[in-house]
Amino acid sequence: MGDEALCRAWIDGAEVKGKALLETDELIFRGEGRRYVIPLRSVTAATVESGRLSIAHASGIAVLDLERDAERWARKILNPRGLMDKLGVKAEMTVSALGVNQAEFLADLSDNVAQLATDTLLPDSDIIFLGAEEREALDQMRVLQDSLARAGAIWVIRPKGSPHISEADVMNAGHAAGLVDTKVVRFSDTHTAEKLVIPKERR
Repeated sequence: MGDEALCRAWIDGAEVKGKALLETDELIFRGEGRRYVIPLRSVTAATVESGRLSIAHASGIAVLDLERDAERWARKILNPRGLMDKLGVKAEMTVSALGVNQAEFLADLSDNVAQLATDTLLPDSDIIFLGAEEREALDQMRVLQDSLARAGAIWVIRPKGSPHISEADVMNAGHAAGLVDTKVVRFSDTHTAEKLVIPKERR
C-alpha cells in the first residue's frame, strides 16, 4: 500500500482539502468532490519549501502541504522503485511462473534471478508468480504451497477492473488456502499483482 496524508493542496490555482495517496506509479488526491491523478513518470520536478511539496508535471503544478513528510514524499516521487524491486525479486532467488503471459516481464525476471521455471514448479521456490485471468485459476493456490519456500511469496497477477476476477476473489481464495494477503502493487497499465504468504505460525 502507498503513503497517505490528509492535507491542503493547491491544484490549478485553487485550494482544496482532502487526502493524498502516493502509490508506486502515481500520486492521487481526492477532496471536495474532485479526483486528481499525477502519473509519476510525468513528473519533471519535486521541490520542498516550508513543508510544502511542489510537483511539476506534464499537466501543470500541484502543491501539497505535507509538513514533515514533504521531503520523504519528494524522494519517493523522484526515485520510483522498479518493478523487480517492488516485487521483492533478488538475484539469488529460485522463481516459478505459471500462466504468466507477459513476455517482457519473464525476460526481465530471467535476467534478475538465479533460476526461473515457466509453466512448471521448482521445489522451494522463493517466489511463485501465478497469472490469473479468471477466478478458476485461483484454485491452484493450495497446491502451489507445496513448492513454496516457507518464507516465500505467491504473487497473483490479474487484470485490472475485470468482471472475471477481483481483489476480493484473490483474498478469499488465499484465505481458503490458508494464506495471508500482505501487499498490492501496480504490475502494469493493465494488470495488478497481489502478494500472499504462509502465516508465520505455519512456517
